[in-house]
Amino acid sequence: MKKESLSYTVLVYTVLSLLGAAFFLPFYWLIISSLKSQRELFMLPPTWFPKEIQWSNYPQALTYIPFALYLKNTILYCVLCIIGAVISNSLVAYSLSRIRWKGREILFFLIISTMMIPYQVTMIPLFILFKNYGWLNTYKPLIVPTFFGNPFYIFMLRQFLRTVPGELSDAAKVDGASEFLIYSKIVMPLVKPAITAVILFEFLGRWNDFMGPLIYLRDEPLFPIALGLRRFLTLYQAQWSLLMAASAVFTVPIVILFFFTQKTFIEGITVTGMKG
Repeated sequence: MKKESLSYTVLVYTVLSLLGAAFFLPFYWLIISSLKSQRELFMLPPTWFPKEIQWSNYPQALTYIPFALYLKNTILYCVLCIIGAVISNSLVAYSLSRIRWKGREILFFLIISTMMIPYQVTMIPLFILFKNYGWLNTYKPLIVPTFFGNPFYIFMLRQFLRTVPGELSDAAKVDGASEFLIYSKIVMPLVKPAITAVILFEFLGRWNDFMGPLIYLRDEPLFPIALGLRRFLTLYQAQWSLLMAASAVFTVPIVILFFFTQKTFIEGITVTGMKG
């Protein structure tokens, strides 16, 4: 039995190590490509480590485009969207899970049903709507919708909120607390893992968002980093080594953020499905 258990453990760790290496390979290739010259980048067979490390690619990449401006736009875009996502989705999820009112299950079903509608279906109608509002070439079409809820976030927060004992709310009501006071002071502090998961999902989605800014933004001073990286791809040539360097700088904050928040993030995801 011990031999079988040891063999199973070795097999599991071997498979996991191979899968981990497979997922790490694209990131490794991005890093080494950012340290190669333009010529070495297209050598055949490809080199797995730069023959001559080009550290100068990084300062050149960050000065080739207005990286600081793009970074400021991206951070502002992410922060405002996170605020909208946390406020709107937590309020809707609280109402659907903690307040008893007629028709809430039907409304929840309709909200979840909208997850089956592809973004490509609503893209053109939304563009026409925001054009009529005069919101094109502004961040309003990208930020304002986050203040009206997201079906996935509502579902995740609702499931997490249903794990919070109802006796806490009943005791607070006996003491004269309002529904909003219960929401803000009692319930929300208990669902920090789920709120953190929403923040991380929203941050990652907006940090990597390319399609939204591409549709609604025209002026370069408004571009986030994801759209600004396109500057490396010109009509006549592409600065691939500089693009790899800028992409590495663009990716590293996400990796660092996940490593520091993975425990809370995983807790928020796993606890979500404990109660239906």
